[in-house]
Amino acid sequence: MLNRGDAETQRENQLTEKIIGCAIEVHRALGPGLLESAYEECFCYELNQQGLSFNRQVPLPVVYKGIKLDCGYRIDVLVNDIIIVELKTVEKLLPIHDAQLLTYLKLYKRPIGLLMNFNVPALKSGIKRLVNQFQELSAPPPAPSDYECSRECRARLGGER
Repeated sequence: MLNRGDAETQRENQLTEKIIGCAIEVHRALGPGLLESAYEECFCYELNQQGLSFNRQVPLPVVYKGIKLDCGYRIDVLVNDIIIVELKTVEKLLPIHDAQLLTYLKLYKRPIGLLMNFNVPALKSGIKRLVNQFQELSAPPPAPSDYECSRECRARLGGER
């Protein structure tokens, strides 16, 4: 069984912080109340400004009995081919949103996903970080209910109003 290395985990955490920073910048500028597509466009602009590689609306086929079927599923944003970001503009995040992202992580075989609900007064209350519990991990990291971040990230989150 393989363990993901500490260096890899640290890179993923740093990348996650950068992604969240981009989302915070968008939310500070626009606030809540717009369509998901507007936030996606602005979020991708910020990712680009940060020099991050990303793909939008990535097709996600369902494999059924060995056959790939295009069922219309799309990953909102895939950053650095590692982190899946699902953007929402809903009253509140529900368990079905967690289930959707976890399913995307499993189908696309990616380790980390971010749910970001822009329809909140302060974005920190609209962010969830989910971890795919890969079978090849002998000691998978716990999946926090909310994103845990460094002092710098907390300062950005705490400064948002």
